[in-house]
Amino acid sequence: MPIVNAVPSSALPTRALRPRDAASLVLLDRSRDTMRVLMGRRSKAHVFMPDLHVFPGGRRDPGDHRLPSMGDMHPAVLSRLQIATRAKHSTARLRAIAIAALRELHEEAHLAVGKPAETGRAPLAFLPDLTNLRYIARAITPPGLPRRFDTHFFALFADEAEIDPASVRDSQELEDLRWIDLNDISAVSVPDITAIILEELRSALEADISLPFDRPVPFFHTRRGRFVRELF
Repeated sequence: MPIVNAVPSSALPTRALRPRDAASLVLLDRSRDTMRVLMGRRSKAHVFMPDLHVFPGGRRDPGDHRLPSMGDMHPAVLSRLQIATRAKHSTARLRAIAIAALRELHEEAHLAVGKPAETGRAPLAFLPDLTNLRYIARAITPPGLPRRFDTHFFALFADEAEIDPASVRDSQELEDLRWIDLNDISAVSVPDITAIILEELRSALEADISLPFDRPVPFFHTRRGRFVRELF
């Protein structure tokens, strides 16, 4: 995987960091002639990928395992997750990763995919709905960076989630949230891996505009210092 924003060797960790589970939500708006994708800019204060536009997302929290949901992942999506992770993760852990994607979307863009929780004591203000998530990619941050994540990328059509594209609002985590033409992202600066995921997404949509739940998933990582793409 190409390295972006490399840090001086003196600032690198003294031992290899173990990648942490993470999830990103690629929210798509198909209400116009051109498909658009939601992206926001990370703060300059962030250690990892500062001042770059990314998809909403973040690491899996321990509490994500305990969050209830109103709808589970499509069986084909769960199957692809199991294949991509070589069945090393439990179903509960994979479900928590998917929930993390929706939780982060809510925290970073104030968008809730699901129905309101019945009580104010619920861990989230809404019950996440995993039903329409598509699993589109997995990528592991290469060694040598100050943060490493094993990120699972999910796609979701805004209309299927009953999201109004105009209801997006900035947060402390993501600034300058905007809908960007999927075919022209030149207006923003993105991490290398984000550009790769977007290219994969464009190809997938050209092959089938519905993004089938059971489509093969690319996995990006490094092996002996070389960038590798595998398909599961």
